[in-house]
Amino acid sequence: MFSSKKRLDNVYANAKIIDFDDDSKFILFSDCHRGDNSFADDFANNRNIYFHALKHYYAEGFQYCELGDGDELWENISFNAILNAHKNVYMLMKLFHKANRLHMIWGNHDMVYRNPEYVKKHLSTYFDPKVGEQVELFGDINYHEGIVLKHSKTGQELFLTHGHQADWWNYLFWKWSRFMVRVLWKPLNVMGIADPTSPAKNYTELIKVERRTKKWIIANNNLLTIVGHTHRPRFPEPGDIAFFNDGSCVHPRSITGIEIEHGEISLIKWQIATKEDGTLQIVRVLLEGPKRLIDYKTE
Repeated sequence: MFSSKKRLDNVYANAKIIDFDDDSKFILFSDCHRGDNSFADDFANNRNIYFHALKHYYAEGFQYCELGDGDELWENISFNAILNAHKNVYMLMKLFHKANRLHMIWGNHDMVYRNPEYVKKHLSTYFDPKVGEQVELFGDINYHEGIVLKHSKTGQELFLTHGHQADWWNYLFWKWSRFMVRVLWKPLNVMGIADPTSPAKNYTELIKVERRTKKWIIANNNLLTIVGHTHRPRFPEPGDIAFFNDGSCVHPRSITGIEIEHGEISLIKWQIATKEDGTLQIVRVLLEGPKRLIDYKTE
């Protein structure tokens, strides 16, 4: 699998199929980069926004699809440090999993999750100091490289993946990138210096990754495709190249995601807003849409 086309072909061919209809509700987030609550933890700035949003979606009956890079396992060696830093988030995700409403995709920063044995060892249980023993976390959870949401009536498919398949360096040489991040870029990140290997911080690479992904979408009959990886939200009009990006959860002061509800798709943002009396509240902002999914379908 040396070309991005072959890599994306392989992900699509082996993707988990999830049937849905116009009554189904999904929220898609990616690139949370949950860390250890240190100065290098980009997620920490938005964790209250993210937790509030996810709590809203759980109460409203949404299914949660996480499109990769949920956990920052380049900067952090231990998942336990991340779990302890953001335990309320994982306890909420556990509720989604118990209700069969959690669908996980691995990205380049949590690529270790492509190994089922690693997932079983680190995510099945955790040590609870209150009871002094291991208790269940995600139990039998499975991670996927790709997911296809298939509409039970129209047959329309929505292809979900992280998107680093179109980024040859971060796909093939992710272990080298991880080494560089741990040794060099994590300390520099604390000082405000960005990692140049990340397409989110490197505009030239970002454009190349998007171009390769769009080329693959066109070659696959304009298959509606939703990715993350570049952290840049994308929401095309029907008739354009059906390339969507849910953005990230590490934007300054906000998180972005994609909602699928009532057979429609929307790009949304959650942020902190100031009320007239000076108090703060977390609000949902509609950025694009809603647009009917069927309007993106090509025969």
